[in-house]
Amino acid sequence: MLATLYGRALDARSAEPVLGDTYAAELVERIDYDFDRMRVDPGRAATIAARARHLDRWTGEFLARHEAATVLHLGCGLDARADRVAPGPDVHWYDVDHPEVIDVRRRLYPEVAGRQAVGASLDEVGWLDEIPADLPTLVVAEGLVMYLTTDEVVRLFATVVDRFPGGEVTFDAFSRLGIRLQKLNRQVQTAGATLHWGIDDHAELERAIPRLRCVDELSAFDAPDIDLLPGRYRRMARVTWLLPPLHRMARYLRYTY
Repeated sequence: MLATLYGRALDARSAEPVLGDTYAAELVERIDYDFDRMRVDPGRAATIAARARHLDRWTGEFLARHEAATVLHLGCGLDARADRVAPGPDVHWYDVDHPEVIDVRRRLYPEVAGRQAVGASLDEVGWLDEIPADLPTLVVAEGLVMYLTTDEVVRLFATVVDRFPGGEVTFDAFSRLGIRLQKLNRQVQTAGATLHWGIDDHAELERAIPRLRCVDELSAFDAPDIDLLPGRYRRMARVTWLLPPLHRMARYLRYTY
């Protein structure tokens, strides 16, 4: 949570920000923590910002099609996504994360009409019973699903699909190779975390949850925002085109149901 917040803050402070999340920069100033421990350099910060920008884009596209909607922002951490995409008055927005995270979030974020913070463990699904199920519903999960097990991912998304009338599920994911290479991920190692779920083919989730249909699958190295990253990251992206397993290691996926 703190690593991604710091990444967005560093991006906002840069001369040419990718995301420009100034609230992240403000929060870093307010939180009493040695953020240097996160080991996030400006280049890595730009990639964190690019990921957020892409999922913001998909969120905005959904809300442009559905003026009245429900958004489940899963694993929200301290992300100000709702402020960035500015949902309309008929959107019911739920920021969902572990209760301890939501306690911190409530101390840092002002209350806004139409938005609600929900403290719940995402390896359980009972909290979904409290969400009204009368509107098209978007699930957006950034930097989350790789921390869950296969069973937890399937149970979570299957419950969403069964409960709500229709909508989209959007997230970023690693391939199984990405999961195997997690020891090379500095932020994961610094946090002492463990990654579990990887997906090599979008059809895997369709087979597990037949109502889901993949409508977009994009390598993070092909995303439009890659051109905004520092030169060495753009060069690395071009190299991955020659190595398909690396090229597909980090992807953005969007399903409809």
